[in-house]
Amino acid sequence: MKYISTRGQAPRLSFEDALLAGLASDGGLYVPESWPRLSDATLRSFIGADYASVAKAVLHPFMADDVSAERLSDIVDEAYACFNHPEVAPLVALEDGHYLLELFHGPTLAFKDVAMQLLARLMDDALTRRGQRATIIGATSGDTGGAAIEAFKGRAAVDIFILYPDGRVSDVQRKQMTTLKDANVHTLAVDGTFDDCQALVKAMFNDVSFRQDMSLAGVNSINWARVMAQTVYYFTAAAKLGAPDQPVAFSVPTGNFGDIFAGYVAAQMGLPVAHLMVATNVNDILARTLDSGVYQTGDVVATSSPSMDIQVSSNFERLLFELTGRDASRVRGYMDALTQSGRFEMAGDELTLMRALFGAARIDQQQTLDVMRQVKAEHHMQIDPHSAIGVGAARQAVVADGVPIVSLATAHPAKFPKAVVEAYDEQPDTPQRVVDMLTLEENFIPVANKLADVQALIRAKAQA
Repeated sequence: MKYISTRGQAPRLSFEDALLAGLASDGGLYVPESWPRLSDATLRSFIGADYASVAKAVLHPFMADDVSAERLSDIVDEAYACFNHPEVAPLVALEDGHYLLELFHGPTLAFKDVAMQLLARLMDDALTRRGQRATIIGATSGDTGGAAIEAFKGRAAVDIFILYPDGRVSDVQRKQMTTLKDANVHTLAVDGTFDDCQALVKAMFNDVSFRQDMSLAGVNSINWARVMAQTVYYFTAAAKLGAPDQPVAFSVPTGNFGDIFAGYVAAQMGLPVAHLMVATNVNDILARTLDSGVYQTGDVVATSSPSMDIQVSSNFERLLFELTGRDASRVRGYMDALTQSGRFEMAGDELTLMRALFGAARIDQQQTLDVMRQVKAEHHMQIDPHSAIGVGAARQAVVADGVPIVSLATAHPAKFPKAVVEAYDEQPDTPQRVVDMLTLEENFIPVANKLADVQALIRAKAQA
């Protein structure tokens, strides 16, 4: 399996090289040269199978000869041994035909753990075998940072630098990044938004000399392996609902478009995905794009669902590559227009193709609270605001009779205590390890929203 850039001007890479590169040298995102297909017999074998077994079957075709089946098996088993639920991603019934997929049973209580625990081990294994070190940089709107730091802390082959928007993440999210003492962990509080953090990361990858000098590697969902790992839980959820003989729809709280693009990948691999619902908060650029065909950025509004407070959804570029028939020149044109004028307009055939599989709904702050309260009243469970947006969007989805819909619950309510108190007038049921963490001393570095300042800091701190 080889990997190509969405912008068509970077070299084809093996899986491991794409894993370590993160962003393509032409600024594009790596995708497989072709989509592997799983047979119906393979999909049926997932019914009743444990999560790790499904992961091994789904992931290995993307790696070809780079990672042997035996080594992948060990890596997968180790990655998911740290989850505190035997199913890793259990499925919980809500109302008839509507299910909640709980993706928050990992060490940092967010869906990012599912991919990050695997990614860290794959990268550490590759670097160690090659006798190399890497400087990992990432931007976070809340959950990616904590998951990355937890996964990479103490690993001998990497230094990790996470940029987060100062004052725009929850206290729990921040402390999951700032209370670790490992020497290879560096947390940077940027004076700006998540989009600013993401732009800084992309600029550092596009600075060829800096990238080479520092041996940069990325862990944001611009890294193909993140998306790849997230495809697995679409298969496990669908298998529990009767796939491949039963099509299944999904509603996905969406910010950077990586999680929902993983659902698209699962569909390309043969999973009968009936519909993918883009669930957004008031930062609704993706819902507006699906409605009008115009992708146009605006101001970021801070909300109770900070992981979705995004205007530039990086992984949408991967979908554009698919919608254009893998026309890299057209994708480059769209990305250039976005950089120059903050907007681009999709062609009619591309929009029609997108609408064939995707829908979208915008759930505002009051609606989010209403859904949180309704789920508690009807099902006796707290949910976090991101998950509530997924549930609210699922209830607006148009799917055929008899097709179940799965809402992705992307974070534990304990990560967003202020929102929980506002919705329920009670504290979240917080795991003891989080309670203990909140009392720890924080260690972070304030930094201006300036590329030169961030690069100088990384040069001074990294060992690569």
